[in-house]
Amino acid sequence: MTKEASKQKIETLSQKLRTHNYNYYVLSNPTISDYDFDMMLEELQQLEEQFPEFAFDDSPTKRVGGTVTKNFTTVKHKYRMLSLSNSYSIEDMVDFETRIKKLVENELEYICELKYDGVAIGITYKNGKLIQAVTRGDGMQGDDVTENVKTIRSIPLQLKGNDYPDEFEIRGEIFFPKDVFNSLNKDREEAGEDLYANARNTASGTLKMQDSGIVAKRKLDCYLYFVLGENLPFKTHYESIEKAGEWGFKIPTEKFKSIKKCKTIDEVFEFINYWDTERNNLNFEIDGIVIKVNNYARQEEIGFTAKSPKWAIAYKFKAEKVATKLLEITYQVGRTGAITPVANLKPVLLAGTTVKRASLHNADQIEKLDIRVNDTVFFFKGGEIIPKIVGVEATQRDIFSEPTVYIAECPECQTELVRKEGDAKHYCPNEWGCAPQIKGKMQHFISRKAMNIDGLGEETIDLLYEQGLATTIADLYALNFEQLFELESFKEKKSQNIIDGLIASKQIPFERVLYGIGIRFVGETVAKKLAKQFKSIDAIMKASFEALIAADEIGDKIAESIINFFAVESNLQLIDKLKGQGLQLTLSEEQLANATTKLEGLTFVVSGVFSKFSRDELKASIEQNGGKVSSSISKKTSYIVAGENMGPSKLAKAEKLEVKIINEDQYLELL
Repeated sequence: MTKEASKQKIETLSQKLRTHNYNYYVLSNPTISDYDFDMMLEELQQLEEQFPEFAFDDSPTKRVGGTVTKNFTTVKHKYRMLSLSNSYSIEDMVDFETRIKKLVENELEYICELKYDGVAIGITYKNGKLIQAVTRGDGMQGDDVTENVKTIRSIPLQLKGNDYPDEFEIRGEIFFPKDVFNSLNKDREEAGEDLYANARNTASGTLKMQDSGIVAKRKLDCYLYFVLGENLPFKTHYESIEKAGEWGFKIPTEKFKSIKKCKTIDEVFEFINYWDTERNNLNFEIDGIVIKVNNYARQEEIGFTAKSPKWAIAYKFKAEKVATKLLEITYQVGRTGAITPVANLKPVLLAGTTVKRASLHNADQIEKLDIRVNDTVFFFKGGEIIPKIVGVEATQRDIFSEPTVYIAECPECQTELVRKEGDAKHYCPNEWGCAPQIKGKMQHFISRKAMNIDGLGEETIDLLYEQGLATTIADLYALNFEQLFELESFKEKKSQNIIDGLIASKQIPFERVLYGIGIRFVGETVAKKLAKQFKSIDAIMKASFEALIAADEIGDKIAESIINFFAVESNLQLIDKLKGQGLQLTLSEEQLANATTKLEGLTFVVSGVFSKFSRDELKASIEQNGGKVSSSISKKTSYIVAGENMGPSKLAKAEKLEVKIINEDQYLELL
C-alpha cells in the first residue's frame, strides 16, 4: 500500500471507528458487531505503527491506554467546583422554592436531573479537542487525570460539528456500570482476591491508577451535564445540555426520562417519585435528584453562598436503615482537643459499603438515645455518606446492661476533660502535651487547603512525631535531608521531595498560613477576611476585641478564640519560629501594592456579562480596593455594576430601592 493510500485508509478507519464508538457508548445503538469493531481497530493500529506520521492525536487507538503517570499534577480549577445543599423531604423542597422566590419575581422553570453516584470530573476542550481532565479534589483544585479519562469511550476526544466555543469546560460524573463492576468483582473472587466494597470508591481509585492501559480495561462510563465558559451562547441550562449532546457528549435526555423541565414543585416530585422506584432498574447508581433553576439570568439573580449555588439543590433518596450490634464505645481526640465518642459495630453492609464504625457525636447524644455497649442499634448513612445511629432496640437489651458513663479523662494523655457551658463537646485542655492534638495540628497545617506541602502526609507526620523530629509545625522547617534519609523506607527522592515541598511552602500567601496555624473557628473564609483587614500576623496579635469584631464577618466567638490563642506563651513562641523560618506572615508586596481603600465602605452587586472583566475578576477588583461584594440587592447596596443581560427582577429591585446602576467603564472611572 502506498503512503498516500495508507493516509487515506487511516483517515477513513478513524472516522468510521469514531462513529461506531459514538453509536455504541453514547447512543447505546451499535450498528456493527464487537468483533467487526475490534478487527477495524486492529487494522488501524497496524497502519499507525507503520505510518505514525499519519496518526491523529485523537485517534480511536488512544482509547486502549498505555501511558504511565507516576505523579498526578495538582491543577487549580478555573471555575470552582461547588457542592450542592441537600434536601430530604417535600418540606425542604418547598422551603427551597420559597427562598429563591424572595430573590426573583419572575416565574421559574426547574430542570430535574439524576444525581449520579460517581466521581466528579471537569473536562476542558480547546478547538474541539480534549486537552485536560481534572478531578474535583477540594473544589478549589484537583488532580490532572487526562490520560486516564481519554480511555473512557463515552467521552469524545474530538467534538462533532463546528459550532462549539473555542474553549470551554464540561462537568459530569464518571462511574462504574453495575454489570461491569459486578463482573470485576466476580473475576477477583475467582482469583481469590478481596472484593471491592462499592462502585463509587472503585471508580475513584481507578481514575488514579498509574497505568492508563488498566484504566481502559475497567470500562468506566461518564455522563456530562454542566457546560462552563466565558460568554457562552446559551440562555438556559437545558439549551446547553441539548447542544452538548449534538457535540457528541453522553448527556441526560428526555428520551430516557433522565432530565425534565418542571414548572412547579409538584412536577418536581413526580420526577423524584418516579426515579425513587425506577432507579433500581438502572445499570448505574444514583442517590438522588438534582433540581436547578433553568434560566441563567435567574441563576445569576439568585446567586451563591460560600459553598453552594442558591439556585440548585439535591434531593437525596431516603437512606437504607439497618441494625447491628454495638461492640464497644471508644473516644477520639481531635486537633482542637475535642472528644468524639465512636461506636464500634459488628460489621454490616450498608449502601454497598461495609460499616464498622459510626460517630456518637457527644455525651448528650449518648444520653438522649440511652446507647449502651452490646445494644442492637439502628443506623443509616446520613446523606448516604456518614453512618449515623438513630435508635436502639431496647427490647433486645440485656437485663444487666448498665448506662454508658462518659469518660472524665483524656483517653490519650489522661488529663481531666473540660466542658464549657453551652458547648456540646468535651475537650482535653492539654494542647501541647496530648499526642493526637499535636499531630492533628501538624496534619492540618500541611493539608491541601493550607500549606499543601508535597511529600508530607498523615503517616509521615506520625513517624516524625514518634521519632521526636517534629512536635510543632515550626519543627517541620528545621528538618534536614539527612534526618529524613535515615528514617525507615525513606529513599533519596522521597526525602528530597519533602525538603523541596517545605521550601516551596514558604511562598504560600499569608491567608493560607493563618488558616494552617489552626486557630479555633478560623477557617478558610475567616482567614482571608482577617488577612485583608489586618494585613499581618502582628496586627492580628495586637488587635483588641473591639477591633476584631469590627472586621467583616468576625463575630464574638471568633474574636474571643483569636485573643485566647495569642494569650498563650507557647503560641507566641510558635509564631516567632515561623517568622524566623521565612513564612509569609504579612500580605505580600504585590497584594499590598494592588490593594487600595478607594471603595472602602461601599457594597456592590455584580450582574450580567462583561467585556473587560469576567464576573470573578470584577468581584476580585472590588475586594482588592476595599469594597464588599454582595449577591443580593438591599438598602445597604451602594452600586450595581451591570453588564449585558442583567436580570429584570434585579433591575426592578434596584429601581425600587433607588440603588445606582453603573457599567464596567463607570466602575473603572470610580476607581
